[in-house]
Amino acid sequence: MKILKFGGSSIANKNNIRKVFDIIKSQDKNTDFAVVFSAFGGVTEVLLNTAEKAREGDRTYVDQVKSLEERHFGLVKELIPIQLQSAVLTFVKVRFNELEDLFHGIYLIKECSPKTLDYVASFGERLSAYILTEALKVEGYPAIYLDARNVVRTNDRFGNAKVDFFATNDLILDFFHQNPGLKVITGFIASTEKGETTTLGRSGSDYTAAIFASALQADSLEIWTDVSGVLTADPRLVYTAFTIPQLSYSEAMELSHFGAKVIFPATMQPAMRKGVPIYIKNTFEPAHPGTLINGDHPSGKLIKGISSLSGISLLNIEGAGLIEVVGVSYRVFGALANAHVNVVLISQASSEHSICVAIRSVEVQKAKEAIEKEFLFEIRNGEMDPVVVVSDMAVVAAVGENMKHNPGASGRMFQALGRNNVNVYAIAQGSSELNISAVVAQSDLQKALNALHEAFFLSDNKVLHLFLVGVGLIGKALIRMIANQREKLQRENDLDIQIHGIANSRFMAFHEDGFDLKNCPAPEDAPDAKPMDLEQFIQQMEEMNFSNSVFVDCTASQDVAGAYERVLEASIPIVTPNKKANSGSLVRYKALKKLAYKRGVKFLYETNVAAGLPVINTLQDLMLSGDRVIRIEAVLSGSMNYIFSEFEKGVPFSEVVRQAKDKGYTEPDPRDDLSGMDVGRKILILGREAEQDLHFEDISIQSMVPEDCVETKDIEIFFEKLKKHDGDFTLMLQKAQSEGKKLRFMATLENGKATVGLNALDSSHPFYTLKGSDNMLLFTTERYHDFPMIIRGPGAGADVTAAGVFADVIRLGNYTR
Repeated sequence: MKILKFGGSSIANKNNIRKVFDIIKSQDKNTDFAVVFSAFGGVTEVLLNTAEKAREGDRTYVDQVKSLEERHFGLVKELIPIQLQSAVLTFVKVRFNELEDLFHGIYLIKECSPKTLDYVASFGERLSAYILTEALKVEGYPAIYLDARNVVRTNDRFGNAKVDFFATNDLILDFFHQNPGLKVITGFIASTEKGETTTLGRSGSDYTAAIFASALQADSLEIWTDVSGVLTADPRLVYTAFTIPQLSYSEAMELSHFGAKVIFPATMQPAMRKGVPIYIKNTFEPAHPGTLINGDHPSGKLIKGISSLSGISLLNIEGAGLIEVVGVSYRVFGALANAHVNVVLISQASSEHSICVAIRSVEVQKAKEAIEKEFLFEIRNGEMDPVVVVSDMAVVAAVGENMKHNPGASGRMFQALGRNNVNVYAIAQGSSELNISAVVAQSDLQKALNALHEAFFLSDNKVLHLFLVGVGLIGKALIRMIANQREKLQRENDLDIQIHGIANSRFMAFHEDGFDLKNCPAPEDAPDAKPMDLEQFIQQMEEMNFSNSVFVDCTASQDVAGAYERVLEASIPIVTPNKKANSGSLVRYKALKKLAYKRGVKFLYETNVAAGLPVINTLQDLMLSGDRVIRIEAVLSGSMNYIFSEFEKGVPFSEVVRQAKDKGYTEPDPRDDLSGMDVGRKILILGREAEQDLHFEDISIQSMVPEDCVETKDIEIFFEKLKKHDGDFTLMLQKAQSEGKKLRFMATLENGKATVGLNALDSSHPFYTLKGSDNMLLFTTERYHDFPMIIRGPGAGADVTAAGVFADVIRLGNYTR
């Protein structure tokens, strides 16, 4: 014997009902089974709403009753052949005549008791089960309509009646023994010994099915709904949620208490007592195995699911007069009990100075008044502070049998929350170690759930959510690289990178599910493009509230760099080739590093100095290991090295500069490179990374921009003027060549001072052999004293810079595992 229960969404219309009938037909012919039906989808809600309208004297209740009647007539006509409809339509019409009289009575006396509401609600299941019984007869089943009020006995607590299992079990067994065939049972409803109609409360139809499964000691209970089992988290908030294959009764109980809507505690209790396995399955995807709930405790993930409860407020009861005073907790919870306030979560420090209680927000004022009344004299005497209410909270709970005696579960949970800037207001964990609960701000709920889901379930599949400012040459190259490597990263590195925000200096756009990176639009061409506003861009990034968000700045903008504090304060890591922040004031440079450390997020800027070359990380590792930098010599501008390498070939200087600009090696205005300021900022950053308190004023910079070219605004005019100086540059080159030397634009840092300028170097110097856009750095340290450490490679161009940014993003993915 097994029991199948179908919810309202499963029988909401003719097409859905046909799917249900297909499931019934697929059952093993050698296995007895019974079916429990809810009301047709949405009917119970309409019945209760209609009763409320009638109670308020709103005559539109008549229209709602007529609409419900027509809906039921319509289903009869769709499911049952015309020659067999008469008796069924008569049954439906009699029920609606009764309903009309009932609602008219409510309308007249302007009163509707819980007892009356139970009777009103009962019509939904009575109508659906009867109509479906007759439809199943048409399908060839010997179906028998069973009004559960005839066999399920309860007390008279209307709205949420308690079952008398001794009487009920006997009645169920007796009915099944005397009535062979397919029993079609009304869910949700029952009756008292006096025959008064009652309802079984929240998810009553599931409860009905469990009552029958328990009484009949069924082999299984199948609850058919509109989702494929119990999910690891709420799919409306966590898009990566997936079905849990198996849960223990205890795990399912914990998840259901904290908001998992698929299964409810009352449903499980009768089945759990008799050890009846419960299957949660999807009417619209019947082949899916769904979730099995039974008494086993299978090994696997550390936790089984993450649940949540919204609409919570915290009550903080504290005061010096509470310490070591016997009976305080008794009085607190006694006062709440007397006020009929349910406590969701309790947290008390061992100092006994404070008690924190989480309750539903709708009850917060009542709870506050009850406690302050109980402790009136203590508050007046200053022994206790007035009760403080913290509203707009939510509870998140990690649930799983495998957390028992497994160190690190709570550590992983709170590390994930902290890393994503989710503040925890209260914590509760019982000695059973089955549930760890935390109270967080309601605004942080989605981020908290996603952070926990990734930490516990997707640790092998990390997702980074990028927000990219700057989609010029570097930004476009970065998007292209991510698109090309995305599948490989998912397959081999278990890392998924999505871009949810893009912006240039004029427009910005966002995409909740991530842009199609193969066809990523320019910000101005995106469907929801809007004018760029940096403050709004950051605010939108925060409001999208993804765990593992990353701010990527591929601009050279001082304004964007000026917003880094705001981003880091939100505990969002930054990846950038933009040098402006780290080459600004020394105070700000240190403040940014300190803020990133304080917030526990990464501030990665490997591409600040030499595009994709591993310079910053190498220098940081040297310093962390206790080495000390004595001298740095560096060719730090790939564009300048390209210019002087090509210049050696006899091409006029102005033409070489134009070539470098056309290849994307220089900044849009080549004077930014020729001035030496770019190299100056780079050596400044290196000096600071070498733990030297270096200021920009400490750097001596030789500019390669002739004086009459400095103020020219138009780039083309600049090039025209630069041509006039080709002879001067040629003389410099000839002089160096005559001495067997080559021109290299380089930076040197030693004894806290830095110089930037053009040097003529002979063949004994490592920079002599540099070609093209290569960079080279020589680190002379206490460990690398006689033979300096050399780092060499391409140091200019959008692709190599984007590759360095991409490497930082991937590195960030590894950091956040």
